[in-house]
Amino acid sequence: MAERNPRDFGHVGVLMGGSSAEREISLKSGAAVLHALQRTGIDAIGLDLCDNWAAAIDAAQIERAFIVLHGTLGEDGAVQGLLETMRIPYTGSGVTASALCMDKALSKQVLNHAGLQTPVSIPINADGPARYPVFVKPVAEGSSIGLHHVASAAQWQALGLGHADGWMAEMPVNGTEIAVSVLNGEALMPVEVSPKSGVYDYASKYTSGATDYFCPARLPSETLRYCMDRAEQAVAATGCSGAPRVDMIVPDGGEPVILEINTIPGMTETSLLPKAAAAAGITFEQLCRRILAAARLQHGGEQ
Repeated sequence: MAERNPRDFGHVGVLMGGSSAEREISLKSGAAVLHALQRTGIDAIGLDLCDNWAAAIDAAQIERAFIVLHGTLGEDGAVQGLLETMRIPYTGSGVTASALCMDKALSKQVLNHAGLQTPVSIPINADGPARYPVFVKPVAEGSSIGLHHVASAAQWQALGLGHADGWMAEMPVNGTEIAVSVLNGEALMPVEVSPKSGVYDYASKYTSGATDYFCPARLPSETLRYCMDRAEQAVAATGCSGAPRVDMIVPDGGEPVILEINTIPGMTETSLLPKAAAAAGITFEQLCRRILAAARLQHGGEQ
């Protein structure tokens, strides 16, 4: 793929930080992306968005935005909508797809309608989930924030989550957990995640040495290709773009079960998307440039 002239990108702002529970991870991802873009000669600055996001973006006079914000406001369509009104092309999925994938319950319905399998949903009653064990997670959060494996009513009560509003429960799925990144519509090699605790929660994801990673995943080649096809179908069904990551579990001899789609995955040099890119011979700098080159306005085309 021919590399574009760095000047073609104009003045780029790497949007990071934010106010969600994933702020610190966003800052790390943003710093990695910023340095990678600068190393390739692109005129890029970092914008740590804290208070008045619109004022900060306007003051920076950027011509293109590389979004590395995770969670609420950064990944749910809010900042994407802001950039649409400011007419600043941005990376990643548009407003609609971002909002859809942040709502795990609604995105499940869309994926199921497209013929893709997701975990079985378990109703949460006044006293807790209708059955155990279950995985309980917030309907609208990312990066395994709030993910709990609940084996009994006593554990549910101990969590103190109260009513079911904002939470969902799913039946556990046994199998190999993988992450399939889809770069500009084409799936990269699946990365297997093998947490030593048995659960790929926030601690397993961000504690050094807590999880082993394998790329390609330790699955038969035909299974890997099938999972890549299903990831591409999931991205197409939800209207995602850029470099979303599809997390799934592959039961022995069974259909892949899609857990969620992460529209703005981690971008540190040890995150899953860069690992998959590296396996395809794509350096971290090249990955960042390819994502940036696809920046656009959902309601206005490319810059």
